[in-house]
Amino acid sequence: MDLNHIGEQAREAFLASATADSAVRVKTINKIAAGLEVQRAAIKAANERDVSAAMKAGLAPALIDRLTLTDARLDGLAADLRALAEMPDLLGETIERRTLANGLRIRRVRVPLGVMGVIYESRPNVTIDIAALSIKTGNAAILRGGKETIRSNKALVEIVHDALAAIGLPVNTVQFIPDPDRALVEGLLRLNRWVDVIIPRGGSALHEFCRDHATIPVITGGIGICHLFVDESADQDASLKLIFNAKTQRPSVCNSLDTLLVHEKIAGEFLPQVVAALATAGVSFRASPRAAAIVGGDAVQPAGPEDFDTEWLSLVLGLEVVPGLPEAVDHIARHSTHHSDGILTGEPENADRFVRSVDSSAVFVNASTRFNDGAQLGLGAEVAVSTQRLHARGPMGLPELSTYKWVVEGDYTVRE
Repeated sequence: MDLNHIGEQAREAFLASATADSAVRVKTINKIAAGLEVQRAAIKAANERDVSAAMKAGLAPALIDRLTLTDARLDGLAADLRALAEMPDLLGETIERRTLANGLRIRRVRVPLGVMGVIYESRPNVTIDIAALSIKTGNAAILRGGKETIRSNKALVEIVHDALAAIGLPVNTVQFIPDPDRALVEGLLRLNRWVDVIIPRGGSALHEFCRDHATIPVITGGIGICHLFVDESADQDASLKLIFNAKTQRPSVCNSLDTLLVHEKIAGEFLPQVVAALATAGVSFRASPRAAAIVGGDAVQPAGPEDFDTEWLSLVLGLEVVPGLPEAVDHIARHSTHHSDGILTGEPENADRFVRSVDSSAVFVNASTRFNDGAQLGLGAEVAVSTQRLHARGPMGLPELSTYKWVVEGDYTVRE
């Protein structure tokens, strides 16, 4: 494949997409949503072949769950697209303005980010999310999915291309690299003449590879070792239901709960309830010595030296008992990937202290970590969940896929 040609096509498409009318972009996104519904049988057939091949290859259950497209997930994708289409168009928005003493009128105006190279594994829904967000924000995207989802991604990209062509936007606004050759990933990482940013979505090995080899800015995220701290004032019945949700609703994703920290004053009463409730859903546990002294049974194993630094992506939960909030914050600082961490408490002062002390992309108070998601936070969709500080943090929705330019207007003004 000629990556340089792909990059050149993406740049040309971006220049056209960036100046397209907002109504055109909205129609295109709605057309993609309709295509997901009309072409559902073809999508599911392609996806079933991917799932079957993944099972034969011995992929982990968490990865197989991520690549599976069910009717409910396709319905959710279509609904998210329609919600995204109705969101305000941020392009051209004046972020700030001022008039200087010399009469110059200064504006900072929101513009598209450019051409995005997105490298991802296992999750074909990412193909649709990024395509729609790119279109909505006037950007262009070059997508490189994993070989395990090649058939699903081809079917989804065909729907995107059909919509772009039907409405009149350049088909190359969204391009897909169908060749699984890993050398093409490294080539994309060095396509700095055409590509403005690289966004990897996958495991730590992929992120490290992108950081080490890219000549383009890289935005990393999506790896979550997520914590909840239950303090002594928490409503235990409500906390139990919330913990059950955070761990079991969809354990294979990055915002599912990995470690539960419990205040020592309630651990003797509360931890047995946690183990009893979650074990019914098939959860097993990795318990620290303090936690293991309280709970036991077939589902509970001693925590190994790396267990609290593991993103489980499965029905496994770490258990730890801490003396109080400072120790919980310290544990999170040592083991978190700064993705999604929270506190369950009845004391506003404790909540405030936790929020100020925990440095994560999203911090939760009496809410499930599963809400760290673009659609759930009202962003319409997301390209990724960034766990770094530049240029975006947390779910990357519409504002994070833009940058700005300065517009300076004068009256034939010259500098003195």
